[in-house]
Amino acid sequence: MKLEELDVEGYEGVYKAKLETSGEEEPIAIIAIYDTSLGPALGGTRLWDYDIEDEALEDVKRLSKGMAYKATAADLPLGGGKAVIMADPEKKTEEWFEEYGKAVDALNGKYITAEDVNTVTDDMAIVAEQTDHVVGLEAGLGDPSPITAKGVYHGIKAALKEHEDYDPEDLEDTTILVQGLGKVGSYLTEYLLEDGAHVKGTDIDEDSVKKMEKKGLEPVDPEDVYSEECDVFAPCALGGIINDETMEELKCDIVAGAANNQLEEERHVEALKEAGILYAPDYVINAGGLLAVYNEMEGNTLEDAKEDAEAIEERLYQMFEEARKNDITPLEAANRYAERKMEEGGN
Repeated sequence: MKLEELDVEGYEGVYKAKLETSGEEEPIAIIAIYDTSLGPALGGTRLWDYDIEDEALEDVKRLSKGMAYKATAADLPLGGGKAVIMADPEKKTEEWFEEYGKAVDALNGKYITAEDVNTVTDDMAIVAEQTDHVVGLEAGLGDPSPITAKGVYHGIKAALKEHEDYDPEDLEDTTILVQGLGKVGSYLTEYLLEDGAHVKGTDIDEDSVKKMEKKGLEPVDPEDVYSEECDVFAPCALGGIINDETMEELKCDIVAGAANNQLEEERHVEALKEAGILYAPDYVINAGGLLAVYNEMEGNTLEDAKEDAEAIEERLYQMFEEARKNDITPLEAANRYAERKMEEGGN
């Protein structure tokens, strides 16, 4: 395993490694560290079959920057980083994660990894055989997905409170559409159904939809997800789904979900505001998973992590208030907060 540093402006470090294996496929891993002014960069490892390396690089850059803002907005003493492994998730092997663990270890604690899309606690256990710089293990607090979903659930409550037409304490007449019924989306659906909400949902995996339908979900065709009427649209799949095309279709009052980088471009938050749609900044509302792994690092309990996730409701509502008072978007309010803290942390 050879770690190569790439020249990427605006990032503390971006590293590329070819994961040498005995098989035919030798995946490429890219680790991006955006900022460590407040502490080590913490962020998960995404396994995805990118078409080209440039696509993987752009994704990991966006994700690592988002993690820096997420950690800072959550008042954690952490920086932001992320990693991607370019390969077919269906073909993953233990060797990949053994080699990847060596790459993480070579950064000497500057980057701490965890699970993400298409990686699980078992994969991180293999990484942990090569480095101490990994969290989200079964021996710790386990899968952070339920905590992420708990934070999103409370973030939706904050958005409903900010929007004068809804009562966050009574969801019986509130329709929430969850896009993506993976680990986080499924947990979120369960929390919302338990609270009496009418939940619609969609996923490209029909089995996931059927599983949640048995619990009370109303299924929606993936092709109709943006035009489906709802009160809250909760994106819980991949990013870039708020764009010029989908903006024309949205029929909701609030966008509040777990997906990272929901806006294809930052200008789309202004388009949402002009359309009268309240947007919950993704890196604020979906910080529950990060809070979970941080509590694991600190030796805290699962209950501590849940309490921190519940606090997302008040933190997000304060950002809504700041945006309202200054006639800016909630995203700009969150960005100003995070950028000020990072600047102060670097002094």
